[in-house]
Amino acid sequence: MFFTKKFKLASMLACGMLAGALFTGCGGGDSAGGGGGNQASGDEIVVGANFELTGNVAQYGVNANNGFKLAVKEFNDAGGVNGKKIRIVEADTKSDAAESVNSATKLISDDKVVALIGPAVTANVIAESQVATDNKVPIIAPAATNPDVTVENGQVKPFVFRSCFIDPQQAEVMAQFAIKDLGAKTAVMYLDSSSDYSKSLGKIFKERFEADGGTVVMEEAFLAKDQDFKAALTKIHTANADVIFVPAYYEEVGKIVKQARELGITAAILGTDGWDDSKVVDIAGKDALNNTFFCTHYFEGDEEVQGFINAYKKEYNADPNVFAALGYDAGKMLINAIERDGTDSEKIRANIENITDLMVGTGKITMDPSTHNPIKGIVVIETKDGVRSLRTKIAPEGK
Repeated sequence: MFFTKKFKLASMLACGMLAGALFTGCGGGDSAGGGGGNQASGDEIVVGANFELTGNVAQYGVNANNGFKLAVKEFNDAGGVNGKKIRIVEADTKSDAAESVNSATKLISDDKVVALIGPAVTANVIAESQVATDNKVPIIAPAATNPDVTVENGQVKPFVFRSCFIDPQQAEVMAQFAIKDLGAKTAVMYLDSSSDYSKSLGKIFKERFEADGGTVVMEEAFLAKDQDFKAALTKIHTANADVIFVPAYYEEVGKIVKQARELGITAAILGTDGWDDSKVVDIAGKDALNNTFFCTHYFEGDEEVQGFINAYKKEYNADPNVFAALGYDAGKMLINAIERDGTDSEKIRANIENITDLMVGTGKITMDPSTHNPIKGIVVIETKDGVRSLRTKIAPEGK
């Protein structure tokens, strides 16, 4: 999701310095980096939840962490494995890349975690990945959709995995949906210029849309936290395009859709998984969201996801959003790896890499060992009168 690579250079430099500090600060032969990762001990398996619990993207981190904790609770309530249960040590990245390194370092060196779940967003996952890799501790990123999270310079990062699909997949799906399902020939893109997530999706959408015979006739930009979009939307209205592509997060999306309809724009408005929150209806209004479509990881009406949804409602007295679902998926992946005799970091890493046809909260996934991306389906959701329905479901490649 899902977020930017902003501050990447600074974060990676911080990684290098803090990774070095890790080895000088642990002391003696008890270093977390020695011998292929941390080991489970006693009657518990200690894992780290390194999430954005405060700061500007706390709503993503908190929900993903809630989903992860639910998966672990279910595992522990069922008795764990071989007499061992999972103990979660939580840390707060404060929605900051450098702090993600600090908290990952502490979890690995002081708490001796055997795996890390989180953070939620791309920049923070990339920041922590070097210190985790240096110490041979696997990461599962629930919602970081940028390809660079798991692959760098064409090489897969051996200890970094994710439970979500990547940006190119969803941008291509929406471009093809616009042309094949909606019959669109022209498109406008309205992008968040402060977000690499939005800009990356726009780039890929344009490439695919035009490769398939369409034309992107206009590109406009806004900034996260903007409130008034009418000047740009007035220009967009003049383009009279068949579709408007808005790959952004639900807070801005709700306002954009509402103001677009107030200006008389009736064209289909398309989006990606950043739209996937029930609050978008509250912000935009039910009528405004007619003729809108977005892709995401699951549809809440599918029979195969009811178990997760009902369990989440029971635990938190709230409907899960997509971040909660992906956090739960990451937890199920970790648990599957542990159940296959994965009580130390290296065994967990190897078992995650070999996940095949695992049923998680959002459906069935298989891990691609060459990219550490899950092979999973994607759905396109239509909203009508405030009610979401499944427009199409696209099976994983080769399935």
